[in-house]
Amino acid sequence: MAVTADVIGNAEPSGRPAAADRPVPPSRDPFFRAPSGFAMHTPGTILRSRTVELALFGIIPQQVTAWQLLYRSTDLNGQPEVAVTTVLLPKGAAPDGDRPLLAFQSAMDAVTDRCAPSYALRRGAVAPGSITQLEWLLVANALRRGWAVSIADHEGPQGAFGAAREPGYRALDGVRAALRFAPMGLRSDTKVAVWGYSGGGMASSWAIEMAPEYAPELHIVGAVLGAPVGDPKQVLLRLNGGLFSGFPAIVFAALRNVYPALAEVVDNDLTPDGRRMLDRMAGLGPIAALPLLVGRPMDRFLHRPLDEILPQLEDVFDDIRLGNSAPACPVLVVTPVNDQVIHIDGIDGQVGRYRDSGAAVWYVRDRLSEHFSLLPLSTPISLDWLADRIDGKPLQAPTTKTVWSVAFASAHWRSMVEMATAAMRVTLGLPLTRQAEQPADTAAGLAA
Repeated sequence: MAVTADVIGNAEPSGRPAAADRPVPPSRDPFFRAPSGFAMHTPGTILRSRTVELALFGIIPQQVTAWQLLYRSTDLNGQPEVAVTTVLLPKGAAPDGDRPLLAFQSAMDAVTDRCAPSYALRRGAVAPGSITQLEWLLVANALRRGWAVSIADHEGPQGAFGAAREPGYRALDGVRAALRFAPMGLRSDTKVAVWGYSGGGMASSWAIEMAPEYAPELHIVGAVLGAPVGDPKQVLLRLNGGLFSGFPAIVFAALRNVYPALAEVVDNDLTPDGRRMLDRMAGLGPIAALPLLVGRPMDRFLHRPLDEILPQLEDVFDDIRLGNSAPACPVLVVTPVNDQVIHIDGIDGQVGRYRDSGAAVWYVRDRLSEHFSLLPLSTPISLDWLADRIDGKPLQAPTTKTVWSVAFASAHWRSMVEMATAAMRVTLGLPLTRQAEQPADTAAGLAA
């Protein structure tokens, strides 16, 4: 492994070039080690950088220019920590100070570091069950538009899926690092867009909620939150014992390392089978983990009923609920009416709390989509809405619209073709190039 830059002078010994090595997960990668003295630096300070190769599913090389940045960030308790973001440009792109930056938060939804974007997106990565590897087919559309992209490991070194605030800190500090990284050619006033879906929508929510106080200098022009969870407690209770009961188990496996009250429940109330189950969930990607717990409620793994345990976890649930701080940027929320994973009541609540606190939120509810289909179907409207914010196009007053499908808007079709073209190029490992053209107004009539 070669460390190509180290701001504070603690480089690891160089071996073979990074491109020649099969990557190792972050827990075994010297690049991720915190250099001595890092805590003295301000959040977003780049501590170390390197070039990396990306590949679809770790196999098909991608025609992009990619670096990883290790930077100083902040954890849940306000303590200094290191974090990593993967920053991207279209292959061969020249530095351009007017280029916008997309902060994309992936639906990592896992404890294992094999699902961290910094690992899962790399050539040679082995990340079974990773959602991030599938999302790459969609994120590539931003590069096709000529944007720069930052994809932070927003769950941190412990895989704290579901934790409050710190995903926002890591995402925002990743943006700070990207803006300071000279090879990206960006400026301190670069326009920043924020996007994420499901678990990534939750992390994106934290980013825009924390930004007004934590990173007010960032020029965030808009955010799109897809099915952004809203109230995690409500989601966990609805999923418990059903088709997606693995999600509550993954969250318990993640947050036991963050919240002492949950660690106490694990220590005192979990059966031996329950402990083994959490350990197994912690080692798997979500797509691999979910089938193992279909129809198995948490009560099967507890010495006493879950209903008796929940009251001692209320402070945890209050902490991780979204929507209690007002984003300063315009926000588009897109969600399925019939979401089988995240009930629409929770999203309605998050939108309502944002609006009550003064945020400008445009809300689109899709009748025909479900949780997994809406991500690709909403990608064109999401990126086009962000493109309009980048271009400074005016917005009408915030609205709530319930539509049959975001795919039915005629202005949406050209962008759908562009998305299919980008996916084909990703799959074939071709350059993500496109002719210069005016962005489509696909959001017109839906969210503008």
